[in-house]
Parts: sequence; C-alpha cells; structure tokens
Amino acid sequence: MTFLITGGAGYIGSHVVRAMTQAGESVVVLDDLSTGYAERLPDGVPLVVGSTLDREVLDKTIAEYGVTGVVHLAAKKQVGESVELPLHYYRENVVGLTVLLEAVAAGGVRNFLFSSSAAVYGMPDVDLVTEDTPCLPMSPYGETKLAGEWLVRAAGKAHGISTACLRYFNVAGAATPELADTGVFNLVPMVFERLDAGESPRIFGDDYDTPDGTCIRDYIHVEDLADAHLVAARKLAEWAAAGEPRDLTVNIGRGEGVSVREMVDLINEITGHSVDPAVTPRRAGDPARVVASAGRIESELGWQARHDVRDMISSAWAGWTARHTVSA
Repeated sequence: MTFLITGGAGYIGSHVVRAMTQAGESVVVLDDLSTGYAERLPDGVPLVVGSTLDREVLDKTIAEYGVTGVVHLAAKKQVGESVELPLHYYRENVVGLTVLLEAVAAGGVRNFLFSSSAAVYGMPDVDLVTEDTPCLPMSPYGETKLAGEWLVRAAGKAHGISTACLRYFNVAGAATPELADTGVFNLVPMVFERLDAGESPRIFGDDYDTPDGTCIRDYIHVEDLADAHLVAARKLAEWAAAGEPRDLTVNIGRGEGVSVREMVDLINEITGHSVDPAVTPRRAGDPARVVASAGRIESELGWQARHDVRDMISSAWAGWTARHTVSA
C-alpha cells in the first residue's frame, strides 16, 4: 500500500503523514507549499511540489509511486476569505477535487479519504450534531466541502472506489513543537497572539443562550485527528481489498462542548498570563453551540479521542513559544 497525501506539508497534513509513517505505511506527499512547509515532513518521505489542478502531475505521481490510496487534505479553508473569493475557493476545492478524482479513477486507485468539515452543517440548532443533521453551510468554504462530499461519493459509486468523508470540528494542539499551527485563524493561536502582544483576548459576544453567554464548541487534538485518518484509511483499504467498496461519513470530535470563555481562562492559566478578555460584538453567522456526536466513528472504526483540551493548549503553546523564541 502506498498512500498519496495531498496537502501533506500543512498543519493537519504533516500530522497525518507522521501518524501513517510511524504506523509503517508508505506515503508520498503532494503539496503546492502555499501554506505548507517541506521541513515538516519526515526524512525519506517523497514530496511532489504541485497542485491538484495539474492532471499531468497527478497521473505521473500515481504511476511513479504505485499509489493505491489517497488521503485528500489540500484545500483553501478560511471562511472569511471564502466570502471574499468564492470563485477561487470553488476552483481550488471543487475543481481541484474533480481533477484529482479523475486521476484516481484513471489510475485504478480504489480508496479515497476526503477531508471535510463541520462547516457543512452551518448553524445547527441541536445539542449534539450527528452525521444525519441537515447540512446547511453558511459560507462558500462550507459549500465547497459539502459539494466535495457529494462528488467523492458519486465518483466512488461510479468507479468502485471505497470512500470516507471526515467532518472535522475545531482542531488544535500539536504532536511536536515543530508541527504546530503557524496560522492565526483559530481561537487558540489567536489568543496566543493577543497575549504575546500584551493585549486582551477577544470574545465575540457574551449574550448567547449558553451557561456563560459565550459560544460553545467541540475541540479535537490534531494528533487524535491524524490517528482517525490512519484508522479510516486502513478500513478503506480493507474494504477495497475485499472487493466491497463502501462509503463512510463521520464526525471527528470529542462530543464535549467547551465555551470560548472557558478556553480563554484555561489558556491564561496554562501560559501563565492573567489577562481579562475583552468582549466585542458578535460575529455574523456564529452559532451558539456546535458539538459533535462522536458515536458513529467509534462504532464503525473503534476510534475515540484520547487528548483533552488541556493537552491541546499545552502542546500548541509549546509550539508557539518555540517558534517565537527562534524568531526573536
């Protein structure tokens, strides 16, 4: 088995590469390095610098490395940016996926794992979001992920490919400081940046219908997320080897909600700060509560998250301080 991991030099992708290589799987990475870094990859892992929009590169890579399965993580993923640049997001995320699936079908690859997102659900008014909760995305980014799921399942059915769509909730943490998130788009690094600058972390709205008035989210450690990819990819390969192509859609979360204020307080504690957050107006489109039901992946794949929120913050902070100490 050889897995092609697209976007494997990115934050999440490099963790998936780490998990799969440590488990003895053979992998090759395709990444355009627009947000990824080659130095994140373990020694000996081949890197093809290229785009999923380039059919020639895809065909050559699949043939040269004898690719038998694909883990597709390469995508544009900033919600706000997707509103400003919808055509760019649809081209990168949907057209790129189409070209990749064409190459997969032509190359005889028989299992395909797709990186999806809880953004497909939009603003669900439920205590726990199950995989059967209606999908009503509220941004072009979320739309491209939902359209991607449709495309993956349709291609799988038509070409005898086993497929899985993994709907991530809020990802945080790092397996090692070197693999930490370098972006400042998610809550944990956003709070780190404010604290480092001596500024108050921001809470967008404290008048939601929740116990402390702030939004509640489900956070998943990136190392757990990577392990879920390994388990799912192996299950797809098992189905493909048995000649029984199937499809699977699962949430990747812990099934536990943590409020924004609770997260900020815990970040203060772990990082040794004591900066009170500043409450600012709500952001448009932020639902009060989005927490995953994680039962299906446990029953289908036997997977459960192992890390708690404290682990996520501590490991992310180790990466942040290492990177900014070097920068200084």
